[in-house]
Amino acid sequence: MRKPSWYYLILLILAGEAVFILPFVLPRIFRPTVLDVFQLDNVQLGLCFSVYGIVALLSYLVGGPLADKYPPRKLIAIALWMTAFGGILFATYPGYEVLRLLYGYWGFTTIFLFWAPMIKATRVWGGETSQGRAFGFLDGGRGLTGALFGLLGVLVFSMFLKEDVNAADLSERKEAFTYVLYIASVIICIIGILVWLFMKSGANEEKIQLQQITIKQIGSVLKIPSVWLLMVIILCAYVGYKITDVLSLYAREVMLYDEVKSAQVGTFLQFLRPTTGILVGLLVDRFRITFWLLLSFLCCVLGGVLFATGIIGPSTTVLFFISVIIIAVGVYAARALYFGVMREGKIPLVLTGTAVGLISLVGYTPDIFAGPAYGYFLDAYPGEQGHQYVFWMLTGFSSVGAIAAFIYYKMYRKKD
Repeated sequence: MRKPSWYYLILLILAGEAVFILPFVLPRIFRPTVLDVFQLDNVQLGLCFSVYGIVALLSYLVGGPLADKYPPRKLIAIALWMTAFGGILFATYPGYEVLRLLYGYWGFTTIFLFWAPMIKATRVWGGETSQGRAFGFLDGGRGLTGALFGLLGVLVFSMFLKEDVNAADLSERKEAFTYVLYIASVIICIIGILVWLFMKSGANEEKIQLQQITIKQIGSVLKIPSVWLLMVIILCAYVGYKITDVLSLYAREVMLYDEVKSAQVGTFLQFLRPTTGILVGLLVDRFRITFWLLLSFLCCVLGGVLFATGIIGPSTTVLFFISVIIIAVGVYAARALYFGVMREGKIPLVLTGTAVGLISLVGYTPDIFAGPAYGYFLDAYPGEQGHQYVFWMLTGFSSVGAIAAFIYYKMYRKKD
């Protein structure tokens, strides 16, 4: 079966990150600003993410089989437009209750119509021999898209501040951030139009679509051992990814950076993601993907320990950035690889959507508990101590992920 063209993958990459810009990327980069302008504490923002996660779990389960029945183009485009519409409400700075409802709405728009189609389309593009390249380029490209959105956001935010960021009051920062939200929403809509018009794969996907979804097919997926291992692997890796949200806050509260500089740390982190993903895409198909997945978790353990032990502070700038890089490489490599091992784990291509839905049902539960958990540590133990507890959390989950990745590697190390 002939692979779709490169522009198919490029549109998939653009859509793959654009859909998460409003609910996650901007709050990650502008976390101190978001907390101030929405008048939230860390636990409240974490609970918004939890509402997102609860709705997303149901959406994974139902939306997964949907991806095995319909081609991804229209599902992805509609998801982008619906997500951008939520950005209009976001820019009105609703109260906490409405904000939680908005995150629930985003849990539906970004997952039900979007997530499984994106993963399946990537497997289709990767074909028989390029799964590592496909998923590495997908996550690396998504990272580059997120980084560019972040850079644009910081530039727009700085441009519309009439005074120095340290002198600007809350209303001025709120006005500047509003421009960031509106511009992001418009760009997401445009990407949706491009996907609808041009992300066509011809007959390729018709050959891997099911005419109907049955309970028997779901049961057959649950009998595959790699599905259960991937549930654990993705859960642990996703905890690490969620914890990268606090690195810009660490820069503000522990390294004592101002809001713009702390946002630049978040943007720097975003640029590490494409670098890691692209390198992974170029290298791992020559080796065992499962082995590189194990190494990525070991990087997360090392980076977590460096932060958790409290040796990183205002006087250790170089060590701070080295540790950020170690965590970023581990987290982003794991993200680029964990769906790339599906073929090695004997998961049929035609059942990809169903498998992704079931795996994600467990694997992405950190959307529910990770935000409130690290939000509790940060609020209950202000300053460096709270951050240390958060990174011990990262270390623990990464250790479990490393064990699961090692089992996966040993179980499926024989080549076909």
